[in-house]
Amino acid sequence: MDLLWANRAESAEAAVTARHLKPLWHLPGTQLGVVAWPPIRRAPHWHYWWQAHLLDCLVDAQLRDPQPERATRIKRQIRTHRLRNVGRWTNAYYDDMAWLALGIQRACRVTGIDRHRALRTLTAQLTDSWMHEAGGGIPWRKDEQFTEPFFNAPANGPAGIFLAREPAWLPRAQAMGDWIDDTLIDPETHLVFDGIRGGSLVRAEYTYCQGVVLGLETELAARTGVQDRPRHAHRVHRLVAAVAEQMAPGGVLKGAGGGDGGLFAGITARYLALVATDLPGESTADVQARETAAKLVLTSAKSAWDYRQSVDGLPLFGPNWDQTAQLPHADSGTAQFIGGAVSESEIPERDLSVQLSGWMLMEAAHAVAAAQTAC
Repeated sequence: MDLLWANRAESAEAAVTARHLKPLWHLPGTQLGVVAWPPIRRAPHWHYWWQAHLLDCLVDAQLRDPQPERATRIKRQIRTHRLRNVGRWTNAYYDDMAWLALGIQRACRVTGIDRHRALRTLTAQLTDSWMHEAGGGIPWRKDEQFTEPFFNAPANGPAGIFLAREPAWLPRAQAMGDWIDDTLIDPETHLVFDGIRGGSLVRAEYTYCQGVVLGLETELAARTGVQDRPRHAHRVHRLVAAVAEQMAPGGVLKGAGGGDGGLFAGITARYLALVATDLPGESTADVQARETAAKLVLTSAKSAWDYRQSVDGLPLFGPNWDQTAQLPHADSGTAQFIGGAVSESEIPERDLSVQLSGWMLMEAAHAVAAAQTAC
């Protein structure tokens, strides 16, 4: 049994719970994550996809240490998400909806709650948006009728992971993986480009783009038949090696600041952990990919823990896991929603996204260490 990383994951959960989990509008039986700590009197935005990752972290914790109280928090998080979103599950961004779908899907399977209507609604959003006429892929957001739609990894990756876990939609998930591999892989670095618009590649290479593709291809390698499995496994081998070589100096995953970027490395760690625990096969390449992925997670987690601050005995993580975290203060500027993305706070450690990423990393390290102990 892994106690070291279980204890650290528990501490990270306790920190987010104490600092960020609050009732919505002072309503009993509700809960969302306050987007900044120290909090401000009136948070200007609630950041839909940050809340989806908060839900995913709660599910991670429930897998690690099942507790009735946490199951209640999971139910409250889902219910309050819809309440805060004006009674809807959907919004204008397909990547946001994919993250929520993943969180609810996992919550249902881990806690036994029934949210089939939510999942049916979100599934329709993620499948009906597939654009055959454009050669495949789902766009980043709706209502782009006046511009060329932007097809990107952050939308197609998590949507593909979600659909791969629904047997009826496995062929579509496989088509998404093939589309990404055909369209968004850098032939020189083997990393995943951000996206494509009007035939022109957006060549930014973000950590979380790598993470979601690793998650999708690992799920496909585990769920497809003997004929298709090798090509998905090969993509995982290639991408794990590229991430290790180019996105983890000293073995520690690179940070991307606060705001939305605060989640990037945590997402990558989550799906590297999935590679380490779920990639099938016993070839030399399979074993090496699992071992490399596990090492990246554990090295990053040790560094993030070593460079943390401690506030009231609970960890506060920095956006860069190889640098000492800074303590935020109440009069520093907070994250703002600008042009479809959330900028970072003046001190990024203030952002819920950064702390969720640290928590996600600790849960990933626990999953990897527990799997190694069980072997």
